[in-house]
This record gives sequence, structure tokens and C-alpha cells, in this order.
Amino acid sequence: MHTAVTGVAIVPWAKEALRSGLIAGLAMIPFGMAFRAMGYRINEYGLKVVDTLFGHAPGGARFALFVGEHFLISCLAAPPLLLALRATRGRISALLTGAAYGAGFYAAVNSLALPWLYGDPTPWQLGWPVVYPSLTVHLVYGLSIALTSRGFVRR
Repeated sequence: MHTAVTGVAIVPWAKEALRSGLIAGLAMIPFGMAFRAMGYRINEYGLKVVDTLFGHAPGGARFALFVGEHFLISCLAAPPLLLALRATRGRISALLTGAAYGAGFYAAVNSLALPWLYGDPTPWQLGWPVVYPSLTVHLVYGLSIALTSRGFVRR
């Protein structure tokens, strides 16, 4: 199926966004868990969004919603990176593109948009110990998609 606007086959892109997004979402988890175990602030906004939308849900259900939200966002955030990887193939390293996307996503969404939305100080205002755990996890996301989507991007 092609769209009239772009001429891009939607189904293969959607499948790759789902596949790469789920893999990248999984790749992020051990890093996030390690940072949380070390006492660092990580995934505060994932928790805040679930609490905002489903705060009345019991703890187990809220955890399931949190996990679902994590993977939904991971899949929805993948298509722009896949497009960037396809557009820059052969000119810019896929790993550099993935890392730049992960850092850019963190900067735009997690360090600016979400703090603004919730009336919180930015991570940059709170200091490097608040910045680097989430930034690292977002770099893992971008790098993971850069690696796992290589076959798709080359087509």
C-alpha cells in the first residue's frame, strides 16, 4: 500500500517501526533498571504520564500500563529515525544518525517538552546526575534502531 502523498509503502515501514521499536524498547530497559538501582532519577515522565492518565488504577495495572506506554512510545518514535537512516545512508554513519536522534529526542521531549508540560525544572537545571541516565538510555534507543534496521534501511 502506497500513500498518494509520499509514494512510500506504509506496511513495510510500519512493520519495521514495530520491530525496531520493540527491540529498542527492550534494549533500554536494562540500562534504565541499572540507573534506578544506583539511585538515579530515570523515566520520571513515563511514570507521570501513566499517573496522570490512569492514577486511579491499582498498582499492578499501573505497572502494566507503564510497560505498555514504554513500548508504544518506542514504536511511535521509530519512523522518523528510520526515515533519517534511509535518507542519510551512505553519507553519514548509521550509528552517528541513531545517536544524534536519541540525543535529539531526549533534548526535545524529555528535557524540554515534558518538563514544560508538567511545570517541572528541566533536567539541565537539576544537574548532570539527572541528565546523563536518561540521555544514555535515549542514546541506546537510537543506536539500537540504527543497528537492528540495517537490512531495512539498505533496501
